[in-house]
Amino acid sequence: MPEVTTVDPATGQPLATYPAADVGAALAVLASVHAAQPAWAARSVEERAGLVRAIGAQLRTQADDLAVLMTAEMGKPIGEARAEVEKSATACDYYADHGPGFLADRPVDTGAQRSWVAHEPLGVVLAVMPWNFPLWQVLRFAAPTLLAGNTAILKHSPNVTGCALAAERLFRDAGLPEQVFRSIVVAEPDVPKVTRALIEDDRIGAVSLTGSERAGAAVAATAGGAIKKTLLELGGSDPFVVLADADLDLAVAGAVRSRFLNSGQSCLAAKRFVVHRDVAGEFSRRFAAAVAELRVGDPRDEATTIGPVARADLRDGLEQQVRASVSAGATVLTGGRPIEGPGTFFAPTVLGDVTCDMPVMAEETFGPVAAVMPVGDDDAAVRVANATRYGLGASVWSRDPEYALAVGRRITSGALFVNTVVASDPRLPFGGTKRSGYGRELGEAGALEFTNSRTYVVDGGVPQGPATE
Repeated sequence: MPEVTTVDPATGQPLATYPAADVGAALAVLASVHAAQPAWAARSVEERAGLVRAIGAQLRTQADDLAVLMTAEMGKPIGEARAEVEKSATACDYYADHGPGFLADRPVDTGAQRSWVAHEPLGVVLAVMPWNFPLWQVLRFAAPTLLAGNTAILKHSPNVTGCALAAERLFRDAGLPEQVFRSIVVAEPDVPKVTRALIEDDRIGAVSLTGSERAGAAVAATAGGAIKKTLLELGGSDPFVVLADADLDLAVAGAVRSRFLNSGQSCLAAKRFVVHRDVAGEFSRRFAAAVAELRVGDPRDEATTIGPVARADLRDGLEQQVRASVSAGATVLTGGRPIEGPGTFFAPTVLGDVTCDMPVMAEETFGPVAAVMPVGDDDAAVRVANATRYGLGASVWSRDPEYALAVGRRITSGALFVNTVVASDPRLPFGGTKRSGYGRELGEAGALEFTNSRTYVVDGGVPQGPATE
């Protein structure tokens, strides 16, 4: 039987070993989750909302244990881990409060006796989730999806298997029926065939994936062959555009926060810092100085701001991107290398003198590395910001918000933030454009994403007049 062993990235030591599912075991879980869906959908939306609220309460009750588990499995600094648990709970509260209204029937005046649009569940939704926000990614999917009457199967990243199973227990502790939400543990070599078998099965109604371009393309291709809806939230290489009149104190503080949250392992983090040449020198100096002061160390220490990169292969890939960029002419302003010793640590890094064809600009960097590129004017800033295959978020910084907004409207992205750091919020839809994916999580859009907008018309007889399509 296949197994999954989790490893503490701060020490390199194994944490736990779990039995993993093959195709047959995964399909057996699907059978149970599929069988549970009609009864779950038959409950009133108010009853389901009450259980979603109970999930949030359980998150807060178990917050310390969940935070410790996240920190152990993927190296998230403990303070950020607790904040992730709380944010997940706020998403549950939000959908418990507002979800029933989002899902309510919507009357439409068509001249018939009655006509309306209802939002009805799709059935079983498969969620393929990443390791970097092990609970938030799951809860922002699950709260609206379950509220809408769907049931769900979670295929989490193997390195956060403990978090995946904790999520399943959390839902049961909140009072949900056992088969409404299930986690399946899949060893890395078996992920393609198990996910393909699930997606091709008629009992799966839709798929949500947050992950890499490669994983998204594979899932979308399989789902497309089966004519099934997908939501993809993929990579990002967000531009952080600093205009000539920006408040540099505000911009530098925002740059540090945006790039180095979660030790730089976030799809919506700013990664390319596009700065007007009039302020580029001062911005770079201040930015590098602030990054050099970040405390790297044991993620269990409350004072730590930068933990390890989650896996050795990810750290090695990041090092290759930095080395190739430096070989091509980039300048290391601070950091630039792995940190020797146990664990998969990488020094917080700022690179200057970058060009658009260097790996740190042309590719997504997933770790504590920032690239600063001066530009001559706003038109050049927009060109550089758009010179990427990604389009998740973007931020623009200026003392004149309307001016920044006008520049930002010319940048292609799923979200634009002015004078503040790009962040997901349960109240606002979240998703990308271009190769950052499609579909929307969170907000009202997230509540309706995995529903069938079904038209109902009730009238008194056969309509008069010529037939139409």
